[in-house]
Amino acid sequence: MANSDSGHPKPQFWALVKAVNQIAGQDPTAAVSLSRETFQTAQWAQHSEAAQSLAQMAARSATTDPGLATLVRERQDLVAEWQTRDVKRNIAVAQTPDKRDRTAEAANTDRMAAIDLRVGEIDKRLAADFPNFASLASPTPLPTEDVQTRLGADEALVLFLDTPGTKPIPEETFIWVVTPTDMRWVRSEFGTAALTREVAALRCGLDFEAWISGGLGCPNLLKVGYSAIGQAFGAPLLPFDLTRAHALYRALFGQVEDLIKDKQLLVVPSGPLAQLPFDVLVTEPPKAARATSLADYRDVAWFVRKHAVTVLPAVSSLRALRDFAKASRASEPFVGFGNPLLDGDPKSGGARAKLAREFDCGKTGTRKTPTSDRRDLQATSPESGTLADVALIRHQNPLPETAALLCQVAETLAIDPAIHMHLGTEATETRVKQLSADGTLAKYRIVAFATHGVLAGQISPEPGLILTPPDNATNIDDGFLSASEIAPLRLDADWVILAACNTAAGGVVGGKALSGLARAFFYAGARSLLVSHWAVYAPPTVRLTTKAIAEFKADPRIGRAEAMRRSMLALITSGNDIDAHPTFWAPFVVVGEGGAGQ
Repeated sequence: MANSDSGHPKPQFWALVKAVNQIAGQDPTAAVSLSRETFQTAQWAQHSEAAQSLAQMAARSATTDPGLATLVRERQDLVAEWQTRDVKRNIAVAQTPDKRDRTAEAANTDRMAAIDLRVGEIDKRLAADFPNFASLASPTPLPTEDVQTRLGADEALVLFLDTPGTKPIPEETFIWVVTPTDMRWVRSEFGTAALTREVAALRCGLDFEAWISGGLGCPNLLKVGYSAIGQAFGAPLLPFDLTRAHALYRALFGQVEDLIKDKQLLVVPSGPLAQLPFDVLVTEPPKAARATSLADYRDVAWFVRKHAVTVLPAVSSLRALRDFAKASRASEPFVGFGNPLLDGDPKSGGARAKLAREFDCGKTGTRKTPTSDRRDLQATSPESGTLADVALIRHQNPLPETAALLCQVAETLAIDPAIHMHLGTEATETRVKQLSADGTLAKYRIVAFATHGVLAGQISPEPGLILTPPDNATNIDDGFLSASEIAPLRLDADWVILAACNTAAGGVVGGKALSGLARAFFYAGARSLLVSHWAVYAPPTVRLTTKAIAEFKADPRIGRAEAMRRSMLALITSGNDIDAHPTFWAPFVVVGEGGAGQ
């Protein structure tokens, strides 16, 4: 069953784009046609699992026949199961004879044969009744003209392709900007290595974990010392390098400022750029490399002041979202899951654990956001194929402030929290899966999870979300909703909000553009996501998300990206002094469909 995509040989595409760029520089008359050709070539080099999942969701949505949509979903689920079983088969065959379970292997082989048979039956039906299915389910590059017809008048699409250097060929990044009426291809001398360095340096001013783990080498990059542990006890804020943020802006957007002026941007990032929210770039020379007071951050010419930004997994995602992914048919506005009941550290978590268990949206005085530090995660070294450690899950920090967030959302949307919020004892894997199985989850246009987000390798080999753990772990519920458990959920959501930590990218500079968590939610049926780039603080997260939802409710025509931009600006200009630092207002990014009127 050849249904997986192993990607494309990127070095070949890099070499082709580099060579064509040199030719275009020598022959201005051919530059326009060459830029359009390389625009498609670059897309082949940007294969994305998240884009594949989004295309599969759109393919299901493309048909108005519920029976065909069900068949498409069944086929996609069967293919995913076949691929998982194929991996198990290969692992089993590699074992020594004394360790092989022939009965289990035979059962696995029989199931794979049954899947092949069923997929063949479905394909016959689809070939007759849904002949466009195959082309819709697999993302392919879009020509410039096709992009232009799908853009709004106030939108511009920006595609990046970073490349490494091999002597005598330099490293460089290529940038294509497409508007409804124009297109430009430019080159930046900041290639893969330079972007990796500069993005790491900026993240050192945004993510406390960068200093704790030491993986980015922050002291050497910034030439300063800093104690992240001491921050909780009054140490200075993270040293965000404003000069570097401006230099990176000039390298990436300096040649296209006129094209993107007054535009909402649909950005397809590559390589290191996937690890950085563009909102923190600085569009004008700063007064100093580092702010000397909190007030200084309010006056910075942040990128977010000029542009609402949506991240797309691939250029082809624009076609999937705007041609085939119909607006949600859900009748209910919102459902939220949060405030998992956790114990935390017995020495310091008792009060917060007690507050989490007592929190009630309807009680007087309990809607005030509890104070908290950032949501640190107690990680371990997980073993592949095992259930999550319930004791470790329970030991994570309690999050009573997530209940406050969801209660405030309920108040903003004027909905009954008793019906629309699943908090504490209700915030379980079992509950999420039950609501999916009986069709209730698909009735909500916005689905929110306010909890700990977990990177692959921290608690499980997969990324996922922590929920209230059971007494004993089972295959149905071990307190950890993993990406592979999210993908089979049945959603019909215009927006999935992950008010959690580290839900955007892979956690390391140069990692995948979007985590498996984002891929899983797209596959499950989300059209857009709100995800985070680093461990977030609860109070500003509450203000950011509730303000964005309020803005979007007041005028859905502005789009989710613009709603989020307005929320960020409100925190910068009207929040507490400390909120003006980008570590507090910039962690979240809209992925998928964030455009106005969509």
